[in-house]
Amino acid sequence: MNPTRRPRADGRRNRERLLAEADVMFRERGVGAPLDGVARRAGVAIGTLYGHFPDRRALLGALLRDRNEALFIAGEELTSQPPEAALRRWVGLVVEHAATYQGLAAMLADGADDEASELHASCARMTAISEHLVINAVSAGVARPEVTGADVFALMNAGAWTREHVSAEQADRLVGYVIDGMLEARPES
Repeated sequence: MNPTRRPRADGRRNRERLLAEADVMFRERGVGAPLDGVARRAGVAIGTLYGHFPDRRALLGALLRDRNEALFIAGEELTSQPPEAALRRWVGLVVEHAATYQGLAAMLADGADDEASELHASCARMTAISEHLVINAVSAGVARPEVTGADVFALMNAGAWTREHVSAEQADRLVGYVIDGMLEARPES
């Protein structure tokens, strides 16, 4: 296939139907939902699904692309906000985002270290935004100096995973306890 050639209209429609049905199934059954079920609900053969998305991560990456971009824009806008509030808001946004599909938090955690993963770039960007917000918080004296963006990324994945297993209220409360600990700046001895 010529990469510069525009996909045919029926190919674009199939791709959009696959993404729409994957969204529904992943919300209902998590990211482990059977891909043949996604194809069936979209009214296409499984080969058509794999023609557009070679694996589950590729499908998930495409599905999350627009949602991730909106999340990143929100995160970048937070960098000009008061540091403590910005970091808390960022963690809340990402936890909610990653908890949309059961199992997504684990895939994001795996994608952070797998440069071949379609999710790697998104994970790296989430970590970079987290790092920027942490640097702002440390510079303002509201966060412990040892806190890193990678710590915040791990917390966000843990929070999203926790939301899959307990109520959102309990998960948010637990995440809040950890953030409180991160933001508890200690005076130097």
